[in-house]
Amino acid sequence: MITIPYITALTTYFSYGLLFAFGQLRDFFRKIFDWWSKSSLQGYAPICLGLEDFYVRRLYLRIQDCFNRPISSSPDAWFDLVERISNDNNKTLKRTTKVKRCLNLGSYNYLGFAAADEYCTPRAIETLKNFAPSSCSTRVDGGTTTLHVELEKCVANFLGKEAAIVFGMGYATNSAILPVLMGKGRLIISDSLNHNSIVNGARGSGATIRVFQHNTPSHLEKVLREQIAEGQPRTHRPWKKIMVVVEGIYSMEGELCQLPEIVAICKKYKAYVYLDEAHSIGAVGKTGRGVCELLGVDTADVDIMMGTFTKSFGSCGGYIAGSKELIQYLKYTCPAHLYATSISPPAAEQIISSIKVVNGEDGSSRGAQKLAKIRENSNFFRSELQKMGFEVLGDNDSPVMPIMLYNPAKIPAFSRECLKRNVAVVTVAFPATPLLLARARICISAAHSREDLLKALEVISEVGDMVGIKYFPAEPEKQQLEGDRVKLE
Repeated sequence: MITIPYITALTTYFSYGLLFAFGQLRDFFRKIFDWWSKSSLQGYAPICLGLEDFYVRRLYLRIQDCFNRPISSSPDAWFDLVERISNDNNKTLKRTTKVKRCLNLGSYNYLGFAAADEYCTPRAIETLKNFAPSSCSTRVDGGTTTLHVELEKCVANFLGKEAAIVFGMGYATNSAILPVLMGKGRLIISDSLNHNSIVNGARGSGATIRVFQHNTPSHLEKVLREQIAEGQPRTHRPWKKIMVVVEGIYSMEGELCQLPEIVAICKKYKAYVYLDEAHSIGAVGKTGRGVCELLGVDTADVDIMMGTFTKSFGSCGGYIAGSKELIQYLKYTCPAHLYATSISPPAAEQIISSIKVVNGEDGSSRGAQKLAKIRENSNFFRSELQKMGFEVLGDNDSPVMPIMLYNPAKIPAFSRECLKRNVAVVTVAFPATPLLLARARICISAAHSREDLLKALEVISEVGDMVGIKYFPAEPEKQQLEGDRVKLE
């Protein structure tokens, strides 16, 4: 867990307190002016009451130009960002015809497949001609094509599982699957920093939910022991099923899951393991098989493997891989399979083609080169940021690296100053993170060249000095150290 320096926490609380106080003051005067003016909705209750939209009105709108920035090109290493203006103090933003070419440090384009690819793009275009853009149907009606069958076999083989099922939306994969697998009398033990899709899926299942400290196997074991001993609430009967839900790489922290220890604990207490590999599949591991390959865990020990195609594979949708019995059960019961439109055929072909490139089935070594490049880029960028004095979260090999900002005033300052220098970054604040833990999240791609990374480091270092987010002393450069040694000699 992140330990916030005392002074940083104090100033951050003070900043939010100041924003809250001025927001309340403005709301007070707003009520006075509204009292004098007649409302056109007499008798109607307001849609938003008091503090329900206070954060949006008084905090978010002030810096909304830092979010939801539209682009007009493919999300490659560089992209075209559409400039926006506001004539009402940032309440509304209007797009202009001006476009700025920016270095992209925000997209999940881990392997560089989001842009045109010499192998994938022609096949996706050919599929568009043969199958059309959409099946316009659910999988159980007319939405299952030969491509969908091929894709599911391809995913299962890639992960080393018996079978797989694919869906058209990654978020819905978690939120729709968990209610099918779990229910009343079942227990879900979730990592405290799991993604919102997992949280919503767990809540919608009706199962009892318990949380363990983020990425802490010892606390997981403690929670498991207590829950098994106590049993179900009120009746104290044994749990019908226990499932532990974790992520491969945590998207807001960039940390790798301590999977070997968690799997060992789950085996000991006969609990199922549900692994979300949205950010790790294709991005880590010698052959791109995710955290299981990277950490030496047999995929047979992970009961349910979930992932998305929206990151490493440059497409859309998600998957669940597991035993044949599990997948067959999901095909009969999961609403995302029964009622949602099937994944677009060109998108399915893009996934198949990208997996073939990763496997080397395209007749080249580009897949291995991409995997080596993203690993090299990620470790280089992380080490350089740490040397500069930034507080960077996450582990080596992870392409996600959050830079801690903390103070709310530093969120727009960092984002806007980077954009002025043609570097596009993603800043993340409450409610996506805890109130005090605002950050900038950098996502590295195999498409980034060393020159791109050096430019990004130069800009981030300059802006970091300007904004004041270098919370640690910078390491002295090697040349300076060598010069000092010569002087001493």
